[in-house]
Formats: sequence, structure tokens, C-alpha cells
Amino acid sequence: MLKKLLFAVVGLCLAGLLAAVVFWKALDWYGNQPMIGPGSADSLEFTIAQGESMTGVADSLAKSGWLHYPKLFVLLAKIEKAAGAIHAGDYLIPAGITHRDLLKVFTSGQVRYYNVTLVEGHTLKEVMAALNQHEKLSSPMDHEALQALYKSLEIAGNPEGLFYPDTYFFQANASVESILRRAYQRMDTVLHEEWEKRAEGLPYQSPYEALIMASLVEKETGVPYERGEIAGVFVRRLEKGMRLQTDPTVIYGLGDRYKGNISRQMLRDATPYNTYVIKGLPPTPIAMAGREAIHAALHPEDGQSLYFVAKGDGTHYFSKTLAEHNRAVRQYQIEQRRENYRSTVEAQ
Repeated sequence: MLKKLLFAVVGLCLAGLLAAVVFWKALDWYGNQPMIGPGSADSLEFTIAQGESMTGVADSLAKSGWLHYPKLFVLLAKIEKAAGAIHAGDYLIPAGITHRDLLKVFTSGQVRYYNVTLVEGHTLKEVMAALNQHEKLSSPMDHEALQALYKSLEIAGNPEGLFYPDTYFFQANASVESILRRAYQRMDTVLHEEWEKRAEGLPYQSPYEALIMASLVEKETGVPYERGEIAGVFVRRLEKGMRLQTDPTVIYGLGDRYKGNISRQMLRDATPYNTYVIKGLPPTPIAMAGREAIHAALHPEDGQSLYFVAKGDGTHYFSKTLAEHNRAVRQYQIEQRRENYRSTVEAQ
């Protein structure tokens, strides 16, 4: 009797062991199976909320049609010690990834990054519109929030131009403020790096004045090879006591009054930014300037040109004398005039 009982116990143990081995093998097989999206989907944008459990993740994947047997997925996660180690965030799950590899993605925090580009030549108003409307950025900033940010950054006066134009990467739900803080710090770093390598004899008293000049260069041309020459014209005009007479400063000073055309009366408007009226640089930058424009402002090209006029193809014609400039104006602004042509630096 005892022998039969012993054989029965051994048999049950062996059966249990065999069942465990089979189950383990089946779970291992499941872990190595590829995930296939419904239909022709080749990837899934998936979000794990802060504090979400592995059960919740598995249920969401199952509802999307990307996961079969969610309870097995949760069990696999527990055995792989992944259940309590997942990272919140957005993920882009490719079709064909195995269940086990997906768990590795969730636990390693390979979250999806998004980006926003602050464009060279854009004003702070345009920047804020882009940031506040970005669907993956949180906490849009109103006037009051911006003022609080400027105070914390110790920005006094107009903050125009103090944020660096670049592409910034972030995780979903990063705040608008976090991007602005990064852009502010980046501008401070780039400006001082370029200031330390500046040419000698420039008519700037501070890096900030160089930044103002860089913003003028940025607004005047999008052609890289012209930046140094444009900066050279402006620097020579400053040194000779000539007014800069550049339309972008007039437009900036007009604000919302500018509707697409500059009248003669606007050129006579005594705003602090009207360089047809004031001498020297405007009081602040008029847009965001990139490193190339800053470098050009600090390394203006030598030459004798004091004027330039838009040719209508994105480039400019540079002149040494007023007579030569007037001939160029007639050629490019009158005889071959196209829509939106205008001389950007006019006679005194």
C-alpha cells in the first residue's frame, strides 16, 4: 500500500514538473512571438500614463488589436521582473517586435521624443504662437506666466531676441516654459562663445549690441554667403555716422499696424526702432538670430559698399556710392520690378 502511494506521489510530482516545463516553454515561446497590428498597420503610437499598471498597459494593447492573451503578457512581465519597472511616456511600437522585446522597451524608457523648431528670423510673438499651439507641449503660457518667467530669468525690458533658434527635442507633455528656458540658456552660451572670438575694432559695446546687429542681418537676408557682406555695410554706416535705414526695423516698430506695405509716412514715424529716423542700432533685437548671423555681425566683411538693394531672387546688389545705388534701385526696383521689391537700405 505504501509503495503504491509512493509511486502515486512521484507520478504526481513528475506530472506537475512536466506541466511546469511545458508551461514555461509555452510562455517562452509566447515571449518570442512577434506583435502584428490589425490590418496593414506597421506601427502603433502608444502612451503609458504616469502610474499605470502592467495590467492596464496589457488591456490597452489588447483593445488596440496589437496584443493577444493580455494575461499571458502580464505573467511574462512578472517573470521577467518588468511589471513594476515600466516608464511612463509615448512609444512608437513597430510591427514585428516580440512581446519580450517590447517589455525591454517599456523598462528601458525608450520613450518617443518630439521636437519643435524655433525659426531664425521669427519674433517672440511668432515663437510663442508655435509653442502654445504644439499638441505635445503642456502648460501654454499667457502674458502673466511669461512675465513671471522673464522675472525668474532676470530679463529686464523687451525679451525679443534672447531665445536661440534651434530644434528642441522633448518628451510628451514637457512644458512650454521648459523649452523657453533651454532656448534662453542656449542663446547665452552661443552669444558669449562667438563674442570671445570676435574681430577687433567693432562698434559694439557689449554682446547684446552684437545680438541686435545679428537680428538685423538675419532679417535682411536668407542667403548664407551674404550675411558677412550685409553686416559689413551696417558696420561701415555706423562708423560713418549714417543711419542704418533698414525696413525690418521699421516693420518691427510698427507692430500690428504693419499690414504688408510700408508707406512714406511710416518711414517718418518716430518709433524707437525706425532706423530711418534714429541713429545707431535699435534698442533691442527685432527677431531671433542664429549662430551664423551672430558670427557675421562679429566678423563683418571688409569692403567699401554702403548700400544694398534686393534683386528679386533672394540676393542683393551692393553699391559703394549713392549714385551707383540709385542706378541699382532703378534697375531692380523699377525697370524689372516685381511684387514686393524694395530697397532695403536707402539714401540719407
